[in-house]
Amino acid sequence: MTESVLIEAVDLQKSYMMPHGVVEVLKGMSLQVSRGEHLCIMGASGSGKSTLMHLLAGLDTPDSGEVLIEGEAIHTWKESRRASFRAKHIGVVFQNYHLLPDLNVLENVLIPARALKPWGDPGTEVMDSAKARLESVGLLHRVEHRPVELSGGEQQRLALARALINEPEILMADEPTGNLDKQTGDQILDDLFRLSEEQKRTLVIVTHDPRLAERCHRTIRLG
Repeated sequence: MTESVLIEAVDLQKSYMMPHGVVEVLKGMSLQVSRGEHLCIMGASGSGKSTLMHLLAGLDTPDSGEVLIEGEAIHTWKESRRASFRAKHIGVVFQNYHLLPDLNVLENVLIPARALKPWGDPGTEVMDSAKARLESVGLLHRVEHRPVELSGGEQQRLALARALINEPEILMADEPTGNLDKQTGDQILDDLFRLSEEQKRTLVIVTHDPRLAERCHRTIRLG
């Protein structure tokens, strides 16, 4: 792990309007993530873990404060530019997978690749990369299956393969073992860290699972 700062959050504040009033989720959160670092973000439910990850990934924007990636203030960009940046540089594994039910396994993996090349055939090289990713998580034999035909663990591995299709330098995962039993969760963790370490990716994980904290370089706690 190098000491160069890749991701920086400066005095992030974020609140949401709820039926009973305004809920302040983040109140001046600051952190730095070094290139190649594996960072675990822990905290109780409602402490702002997922909100922080969404801000760091450019999925949302703060009420105030800054989100910098390699010194670029991504929170100031329009959503279209942030989406393009994510497609190239950030792979996101969501807690609830967010797989498209009408697409098969191979088509789901190809979604981020099509974001970079929206028109026409994705090409042989991209197809080969998608199949290699599916093979790396043990799903190559399931390419024609729909998500509903997969177990929870298989759906999570599919979400991981999808996040990695564009070879992003940053991987972010929100409760990657939250919906899984211990044995399946351990298998997902093995895949997650193995595939991150292959290219020395920067890894940011949101979790309440202490097993994840033990495998990361550093842990911060919210709340």
